[in-house]
Amino acid sequence: MNKAFVKDSEAEEDELEALAPAVPAGAKYYITRSGFQILKEELDRLVRVERPEVVSVVSWAASNGDRSENGDYIYGKRRLREIDRRIRFLIKRLEAATVVDPCEQENLEQVFFGATVTVCDAEGEEATYQIVGVDEANASDGRISWVSPLAKALLKARLGDTVRFMSPSGLRELDIADIQYR
Repeated sequence: MNKAFVKDSEAEEDELEALAPAVPAGAKYYITRSGFQILKEELDRLVRVERPEVVSVVSWAASNGDRSENGDYIYGKRRLREIDRRIRFLIKRLEAATVVDPCEQENLEQVFFGATVTVCDAEGEEATYQIVGVDEANASDGRISWVSPLAKALLKARLGDTVRFMSPSGLRELDIADIQYR
């Protein structure tokens, strides 16, 4: 559809949806209990704290008269749209979420969603990763999305197995040194 016939807010929302971490088509939206709680707390903060504050600023700015040159009004309305967009996104994510508690995993010898896996490369360097949902992933903290190439290689592997995956630097092999569910 031509952008001339689409409202700016709809186009912006489509762009933000495209920027959100993607879940493979037809797959469930998995998230850990702690990740679910973090998203829920963000939604609560937006609805109960931030949005009412911005609404009061916009209301005050609107009462000042001319809105065309009123920065508080213009930027407040823009911020309000951003908050509403994020609220809609969080509601969709929370409704679609399949919460997985790693502590309830029964098969502890195999890597599944929520596992904390210690791997060792050919040089003997160890690294530890937890396999989490797409919105929880943060590689610098050792949390990788279950749809990442490394996590896909690790899933269903067992202690002592060697997994191969394609990294940005090429094909890599890692040995699984430890599997924990916490």
